[in-house]
Amino acid sequence: MTTAPPSVPPVTLENCDREPIHVPGAIQPHGALLAFDAGLRVRHLSANAAELLGPSAPALGEALADAHFEGCAHEVRALLDEVAAMAVTASDVLVQSGEVRLNGRLFDLVVHRSAGLVVAEFEQRPAGHGDVAAFALRAHRAMDRLKRQPQVDALLALATRVMRELTGFDRVMAYRFREDDSGEVVAEDRHEALEPFAGRRYPASDIPAQARRLYLLNTLRLIADVHAAPVAVDGEADAGALDMSHGVLRSVSPIHIEYLRNMGVGASMSISIVIGGRLWGMLACHHRTARRVPYSVRMACDVLAQVLAANVQTLLAREQAEWAQAGAQLRARLVEGVLHADSTVGAVAALADPMVRAFGADALLVAEEARLFAHGALSHAQAQAIVQWVRAQPLKGGELLEVQDLPQRAPGLDAARAGWCGLLALRFDEAGALLVLLRREQVETIRWGGKPEKEYTVGPLGPRLTPRGSFAVWLEEVRGTSQPWTAHEHELARQVLADLSRANAVQLAELNRARTQLLAMLGHDLRDPLQSIAMAAKVLERSEGEGPRSATGARLGQRIQSSSSRMARLIGQVLDASRLQTGMSLQLQMAEVDLAGLLEDLLDEARTAHPGLNLITEVPASLRAHADADRIAQLFANLISNARHHGEPGEPVIVQLTLHGDEVNFDVSNSAPPIPDELLPHLFSAFKRQTQAHSRNRSGLGLGLHIARAIAQSHGGTLDYTYADPYVVFSARFPARRADQG
Repeated sequence: MTTAPPSVPPVTLENCDREPIHVPGAIQPHGALLAFDAGLRVRHLSANAAELLGPSAPALGEALADAHFEGCAHEVRALLDEVAAMAVTASDVLVQSGEVRLNGRLFDLVVHRSAGLVVAEFEQRPAGHGDVAAFALRAHRAMDRLKRQPQVDALLALATRVMRELTGFDRVMAYRFREDDSGEVVAEDRHEALEPFAGRRYPASDIPAQARRLYLLNTLRLIADVHAAPVAVDGEADAGALDMSHGVLRSVSPIHIEYLRNMGVGASMSISIVIGGRLWGMLACHHRTARRVPYSVRMACDVLAQVLAANVQTLLAREQAEWAQAGAQLRARLVEGVLHADSTVGAVAALADPMVRAFGADALLVAEEARLFAHGALSHAQAQAIVQWVRAQPLKGGELLEVQDLPQRAPGLDAARAGWCGLLALRFDEAGALLVLLRREQVETIRWGGKPEKEYTVGPLGPRLTPRGSFAVWLEEVRGTSQPWTAHEHELARQVLADLSRANAVQLAELNRARTQLLAMLGHDLRDPLQSIAMAAKVLERSEGEGPRSATGARLGQRIQSSSSRMARLIGQVLDASRLQTGMSLQLQMAEVDLAGLLEDLLDEARTAHPGLNLITEVPASLRAHADADRIAQLFANLISNARHHGEPGEPVIVQLTLHGDEVNFDVSNSAPPIPDELLPHLFSAFKRQTQAHSRNRSGLGLGLHIARAIAQSHGGTLDYTYADPYVVFSARFPARRADQG
């Protein structure tokens, strides 16, 4: 016989949180336990069975016979057979109960299955609890009162009063778990002589993981006397450890006993509040002396707790439904605004106040390409820095970024140092469009029930983590964090993100359709008139004769010719961009061409058209390649024009054409500050919007670099930007001859 199977390791510093509390090998002394196998032979027996139940109780290894239990063996056998015949799953343990009188005492007999055994627990009923009918009436009235509460806080406050009235405990607390599994006393009803515990926080480590599992399996737990010595449960040599997870008499962990004694508690009862299969909270009952609550009363309390849990779930669902309805209305307004506004930034800006209220935020940012709107008490520079930081995070389109401790995550941000700690960012397109919600630092003073860290010391089981010796209020001030984003806020954020992504896609599709129609008009309706204008300009430019009128006509002809040529180039660029954006490739006419001669002709034209342009060139005498001459000329011209427009006035433009191995390198450099980081993701995009139009390129459409890169890529190459102080450098690389061209 053994009371602690060798397979159960001792509790140490390394495994105290894994203490095997479901197989304690002992029970509380106000009852007796017998475990029977399928043949109704006793496999486990508490050491006090004969003393408590009388000499007629069966012995260890003995089969149940009619003479056992003072002739009441048939009543016990009927209950054992009923439980043994029940069809239950591994996670569903059914309990049956009855009452028997043995050895001059009245017992509640509670029977359940454990693995292949049927466990019978004889719990002695305390004197003075015979009026079950009166108690049932009070319990029914209590249920009716619980059902009428309109709010969760009021419901929990009433539950503590009702439970104390029914059980007579000195203190009943409603204990609600937080996101981090710590718990807070949100309501209590207590004897006037006791110190209030309402508002105190207790760390998650006070209820280890294995204890939480047991609170889900066995939703009501009575510890009748913390000072009573446990009674060993003996087992046959081959019986192994008895799992008492569902037992009502299971003995208590020495660590928990020490915990309760430190709190000045003589008896306790805990009732789980389970919602959606999760331990949402508890009703914790404390008494200053030993207290035994009859099994029937405890079961009524358990039913009350189930009613309480159902009502809490209903109230939470109602709150969530109201919140979700308000969120749905806000989302509908947002989508309508995005679809009818010129930009997403403007649509969100119009709803900034309700958006901030819906998320419990203190500020809101929305950024799309180079546009930025900030709502809240933060500067534009702080808003820009936050957007840049968020865009630098590995956040894909359709994803959320949640931060509660921004000062720790991004200590260099001025906004973080200014007290902005919470961040919830939504990226609703691949180009980096963002909606960012911000929360300020929440300086929180937590009223811990004792210092939350456990201390290493020597307890009753040797060196281990011992429960706190003092439960006086210990205040902790928490800084550098915000209130955490809730699961409901996450869900609303995901819905808003999906709405913005869809609305943005619809808006983009409409823009593409309008752009296609415009491009068709440009290509069809404007080219013929432009050609006629160009021909008329040439006639004016070449008009014969002398005198002021002839000179004026020639100048007008040149001006018209120049303007019409520029319009033709713009139309060509727009049509090229249209082809690229609709997934079509540029049309190429590949042939042998001298790139050096082609470039020299373009440089001569640039010098003629812009006499003040200072060009420094490095061009070989000849560089032959297999390419589309017109497209490569377009690439060269676009990069030279880009450098001329954006370079510092009076500073040279450096043009270099070289051949490295089989690769053509074309580099154009101009003196200028580096391109801002926020513009780099869109540098080669078509129709990109800059923060400010360049003073020397106000009519540009932002297509030159887009088309130049497409030309380089269509030739099997690349176009890249680098900065070599003080020069902005664009470098095109492509093979002189592609492998499929021989």
